[in-house]
Amino acid sequence: MPINIPKSLPAGELLRQEKIFVMEEDRAKTQQIRPLNILVVNLMPEKEKTELQLLRLLGNTPLQVNVTFLNTATYRSKNVSKNHLDLFYKTFDDIKNRRFDGMIITGAPVEKMEFEAVGYWQEITDIMDWAKENVTSSLYICWGAQAALHYHYGIGKYELPQKCSGVYSHVITDLTVDLVRGFSDIYVAPHSRHTSVSIDEVRQHPYLNLLSYSDDAGVFIVMSKDTRDIMVTGHLEYDATTLSDEYFRDIEKDPAVELPKNYFPNDDPTQIPLNTWRAHSHLLFSNWLNYYVYQETPYEWDYIDEYVEYHI
Repeated sequence: MPINIPKSLPAGELLRQEKIFVMEEDRAKTQQIRPLNILVVNLMPEKEKTELQLLRLLGNTPLQVNVTFLNTATYRSKNVSKNHLDLFYKTFDDIKNRRFDGMIITGAPVEKMEFEAVGYWQEITDIMDWAKENVTSSLYICWGAQAALHYHYGIGKYELPQKCSGVYSHVITDLTVDLVRGFSDIYVAPHSRHTSVSIDEVRQHPYLNLLSYSDDAGVFIVMSKDTRDIMVTGHLEYDATTLSDEYFRDIEKDPAVELPKNYFPNDDPTQIPLNTWRAHSHLLFSNWLNYYVYQETPYEWDYIDEYVEYHI
């Protein structure tokens, strides 16, 4: 089934070239089907790249998906045009009276800052509070994952001696959990962050399950025991060249920046890196959409039953 997007969204043509089934809004309205409504809070600086990465994964399942992009009202990104934001993005005030089947909060380039010092922190916490009653399942990525762990579960972050950048091996703690159904016993995934969270704090938390971790990169996938919050500290959505783009950007500012680990062939940055995590990227997103959004969301939100909250 297709992913439904605005007619003129730039990512649409690229998705069509990749044979992702894209349906424009006008045609989607003519179909007698209840699509999933997914809210994407896009905090990444290069928003159009992130749009393409997430739409590619959301559009590769049998489910029809409507995507609404949300931008913070308290901060305007400098790396995307105002026209793009005005055409394709909404603010929290625009959508706070709606309900969504799923929500994604992306990473953000503010991880070295204390959470409360981030200019849009209050807005993000308002969104996370609103999601408790108005979203079936929330997927938090990188800084978004750390923000959710901090705000909902009281787990702080700490700064690493050097940036965690590269492609790392991970293990699964419980292969019977639907979110990791189909995952290999060992798989790789990209990380790109300056901070981390304590694996012991996650393991000992009464309302959290640690589903996947790396001996080198630490905590990776965490899920709340009510399954409504899923935190992923890395970037399975990244393209093959995203870490490369970040490396060459960073090295212009600091020539001493280290190469991403296990990424460039033969550790040679002149060689083109391969995407060795693509299959698990699609598995994670399709499992999330199927088992935690589609299977759990009410057909009509007006009839949703009360649920038990595990947030602290």
